[in-house]
Amino acid sequence: MANFPRNRYMVALVFLIFFVMSFLTNIPGAIIPDVITGFGVSLGVVALLPFFFFSAFGVMSIPAGFLVDRHTEKPVMVISFIAALLGSLAIAIHPTFRVVIVCSFVVGAGMASLQVAINPLLRVAGGEEHFAFNSAFAQLVFGAASFLSPRVYSFLVDRQSSSHAEANPFLRLLSNVTPTKFPWVAIYWIFAIACLCMIVLLSFTRIPRVQRKEDEQAGTLKMYRELLRNRTVWFFFGCVFAYVGSEQGTANWISQFLVQYHHADPHTTGAAAVSSFWGLLTLGCLLGLLLLKIFDSRRVLIAFSMAALASLTIALFGSTRASLIAFPLIGFFASIMWPVISSLALNSVSQYHGSFSGILCTGIMGGAVVPVIIGKLGDHFGLRAGMCILYITFGCVLSVGFWAKPLISNKTFGGKTPAVI
Repeated sequence: MANFPRNRYMVALVFLIFFVMSFLTNIPGAIIPDVITGFGVSLGVVALLPFFFFSAFGVMSIPAGFLVDRHTEKPVMVISFIAALLGSLAIAIHPTFRVVIVCSFVVGAGMASLQVAINPLLRVAGGEEHFAFNSAFAQLVFGAASFLSPRVYSFLVDRQSSSHAEANPFLRLLSNVTPTKFPWVAIYWIFAIACLCMIVLLSFTRIPRVQRKEDEQAGTLKMYRELLRNRTVWFFFGCVFAYVGSEQGTANWISQFLVQYHHADPHTTGAAAVSSFWGLLTLGCLLGLLLLKIFDSRRVLIAFSMAALASLTIALFGSTRASLIAFPLIGFFASIMWPVISSLALNSVSQYHGSFSGILCTGIMGGAVVPVIIGKLGDHFGLRAGMCILYITFGCVLSVGFWAKPLISNKTFGGKTPAVI
């Protein structure tokens, strides 16, 4: 439909979907210490949790685009939440390690499909003239949920083992259906409830078909073949892979690192550090938006990447207090990496932006692979040594600032294009 009805309800619905997506997506870092303790697995084996979750993004990003083109947004969104509901329920009801791993992929597939469906929906629901603002606000909503999710987990685990569970009917019910040995499973009951609510809400919401722009369409196999012959496409794919690997490789191992080297409580100190990582990543976006209106985006990327590397050094080799400060700061400095890399990538090719976006989203698999590499290295050489792989991945992100040559550079205040580096 060309004349999509613009209304605040539809925009609010998209923001809510962003919130629920993030709430489900960024919990592995907080629960990894509990999974290790509960199932008695090694660092390399527990890394399969984020591996299966984020590999779903690599597998589903391009197929989801074809599904949306064929069946429209609403059916894909409903099916995505059904997949996430079933995956969450399976973990909550039968929490074995195999179930947790397999169902993490199912939940991840649902979230990957949602991501493909809702961005064009936000553009038409709020109007193209407000799309830049709404996109930025959606990222703030996404970050707020990432900040909240580990704290909800911490709250649930703490309250289940206290007198609060007896006083509160909901907590008492949650405690009754959660295995005593695995109190962290309670968060998956919350995920299931959230998904069920979204399924009901979407079922009763009329969502007209979105008329997609050329750069939002899935594209054809011919387009993908042409793009994959372009060396620049492969470079940016690799850097997206490295960025998401850096982000998830940090977030997923913060709590376990603090437990292992600083004897922190994963339910309080560890969860709070993971939460702060995502919270500062969100706040960093605000500063990044301002800096991108003053400086060339490549210079901003170089500065933030170097600061992230410095923070990583302090986090890995500093004192307990220094680590507790430096780990969240990595999130702050990583905040502008995704939008800058994505914009530089799309501005570096002259056509097939929709297909290129699908290739870039496939690079999210970096969030699956890098945590596994860290875990495997951690089993043999220690987690600190394993996390040193992040110097390579953040280094790849840093390199973009030096070799990227976009066809169009970012505009600064006054409508000026900053000088090329």
